[in-house]
Amino acid sequence: MNVAQVLSTQARKQGTRAAIIFEGQVCTYADFDAAVERRASALHGLGIGRGDRVAYQVPKSLEALFLHFAIQSLGAITLPLNPDYRPEELEYFLRDSGSCLFIADRRLFAPVRAQVLEIPGLQTLLTGEGADPDAGSWAEALAAAVLPFERTYAAAGDDTAMFCYTSGTTGRSKGAMITHRNLLANAEALHQMWAWTESDRLLHVLPLFHVHGLNVAALGCLYAGATMIMHEKFDPKRAWTALGAERCTLMMGVPTVYQRLMNEWETLADRPDLAAMRLFISGSAPLSDTQFRRFEQLTGWRILERYGMTETGMIASNRLEPGGRKEKSVGYPLPGVAIRTVGSDGEAVPAGEVGEVWVRGDNVFSGYWGLEEKTRESFVAGWFRTGDLGWCDPADGDRLYLVGRAKELIISGGFNVYPKEVENVLEALPEVREVAVIGLPDDDFGERVVAVVVAKEGAGTVSDEALMRQCRDRLAGYKCPRQVHFVDELPRNAMGKLQKNLLVERYR
Repeated sequence: MNVAQVLSTQARKQGTRAAIIFEGQVCTYADFDAAVERRASALHGLGIGRGDRVAYQVPKSLEALFLHFAIQSLGAITLPLNPDYRPEELEYFLRDSGSCLFIADRRLFAPVRAQVLEIPGLQTLLTGEGADPDAGSWAEALAAAVLPFERTYAAAGDDTAMFCYTSGTTGRSKGAMITHRNLLANAEALHQMWAWTESDRLLHVLPLFHVHGLNVAALGCLYAGATMIMHEKFDPKRAWTALGAERCTLMMGVPTVYQRLMNEWETLADRPDLAAMRLFISGSAPLSDTQFRRFEQLTGWRILERYGMTETGMIASNRLEPGGRKEKSVGYPLPGVAIRTVGSDGEAVPAGEVGEVWVRGDNVFSGYWGLEEKTRESFVAGWFRTGDLGWCDPADGDRLYLVGRAKELIISGGFNVYPKEVENVLEALPEVREVAVIGLPDDDFGERVVAVVVAKEGAGTVSDEALMRQCRDRLAGYKCPRQVHFVDELPRNAMGKLQKNLLVERYR
């Protein structure tokens, strides 16, 4: 089925029950469905239909969710965009996806206006008050909606529901095509694995442009007919208060969130009543052993860690019962998901030995948009090559442990940072000869982005601030280096290949 169709059916069953409580504003399931219907009608009036790509860049809000599911209900494809993207990043995503409509918050649009308006065939609508001579008004489009409106659900199953951009060591971002089947298979698997019920109350503190916050947390909650307590921004003190006052039963976060919660816990004069809680879930980046143990020591609750990625949604999870959760382990395959670990020859490695993790199941994406060769390289006989390295413990039901990444991915604060993209930006400076970007362990962010720079001889002095400014102007904040080291040469082997592992050892 179509994801939005499933949620509309759920809304008719749930009626006046609270679906989302956003900053004190209660949105019932009936309200949610009516809002999605109105936006679907407005989009239909703008000519949006099956297969069209519609991008949106709005702050975390009810509107972001209404737009997402309204687009999908027409059989169109959603492209949620990070509000922190810089003009060059945003322009690339809009052009590469072939988006025909861009809906943006007026404040976010101002710095990217010039780039966006140059894209041929792209219609732009702005939310919020005010007028722009070259962009339309989303409010006016909504006012023109004709109700009742029959949503067509013209796409379903293996049709693409959304684009989620990821990247690789080449630095070129790739649009992963996520299908309706992928989303619903994952939602159902998590429904079983985590025993979601209508009585659950989820504290939602994650971004809504990210797979974790949108496809795991928000979709999971709505799919179950549960209630979501949604905060626009994460604040650890406020989160602790809400967990107790709102009688929350679940919370999802990244290691950075849990680190800040623990720091705040030790300062609280009044500790929250967590009697209603049943699950603290962590993902998007590895949870350190220290964080795992410290959270339990402080609160009495053992975090449940799971494993997923953009192209596959969720792959594995630790068990529901607290005794089934272990540090270092991401648990067991979800229902309907198969995992194998293989060597460089593509053959399965013996149980207990490290290999690349391959995945198969209805959760696995259909391919990369416009990159047929890259898609072929990523699959072997129906198995998706994750690029992650891990091993399965045969003495514990083939429990999966991850030991590293074959790719040079850095995960900082739960967000993916691809070194080549940052290196390209820094190497554009005339004073820079070459750069190596690495990730180093960080108690707060999991990993911090670090740049190791070789300056050009005779090209003048290059400062930390100049490098930082270059990044801030062209990259989202989480991609910018937090440290810069200057060296005369980068370490290379006899074949001239850069040895980043030596840099990690040096600066760790």
